[in-house]
Amino acid sequence: MRKLPISVTMIACNEARNLPRSLGSVAGWVEEIVVVVNDCTDPTPEIAREFGARVEERAWTCRRDQKNVALSLATRPWVLGLDADEEVSLEMRKAVEEFFSGEEGKFDGASFRRKTWFLNRWITHGDWYPDYNLRLFRRDRGRWGGNREHDKLILDGRVRKMRVDLLHYSFPTVEDNVRKIPAFAAAFADERQGRGIGFRWSDLFFRPLWRFLRGYFFRLGFLDGFPGLYIATVTALATFVRYAKLYERQFGKQPPPIGAEGAPQVVARG
Repeated sequence: MRKLPISVTMIACNEARNLPRSLGSVAGWVEEIVVVVNDCTDPTPEIAREFGARVEERAWTCRRDQKNVALSLATRPWVLGLDADEEVSLEMRKAVEEFFSGEEGKFDGASFRRKTWFLNRWITHGDWYPDYNLRLFRRDRGRWGGNREHDKLILDGRVRKMRVDLLHYSFPTVEDNVRKIPAFAAAFADERQGRGIGFRWSDLFFRPLWRFLRGYFFRLGFLDGFPGLYIATVTALATFVRYAKLYERQFGKQPPPIGAEGAPQVVARG
């Protein structure tokens, strides 16, 4: 079978559980796989090499920077950016193969629906789906931008929107999902402050409510059962925490040192 002129690029740290699924979905039909790893204490590098990947070690900075390093190591004309917790579905592979039967000359990139497995089911409504992601692109037209937690592919050119699924296994447990809220909130506050946008009470009150209503009712999240209710609720909570973090950045102060005027008095206990 003819391999497609694609470099799959990926970053990974301790992804031994996910790599056989993700790399197994692309090995054999793309010309190159590049995996940039950092601080691994499991067999991630060895597993990547078993699938024919070129593996490079690099100290961690942030997702965006790591992905740009992987991109800089790619040598094929097209790049498929894949996360370690993602899998190319059979329908997506077929769509990509058809794309390279003539359409690749008309476009500079392609986006795909990302479908997430969560709480024992595929999520097919609400804010998590279809969640189009631009992942296939001409190497000389794209780069990774965004902030340190939410990277985003920036492409100079035309994008083909494909109605096929990139499978996503991002949150094995509820704890994994909730654990990411503080980091996303900090990155959000950094980005807002960098743009000179301050805290507003209206954002704190109305945006979380809107995110719940939009995800659960307007985007039919209720059709996903309890997982749909959970996603809409936690999305609203995460939105509240983001604006609370912005409030903390703008108005939060450390308590005065002991002994200063207005500081709490320390009472010795006998």
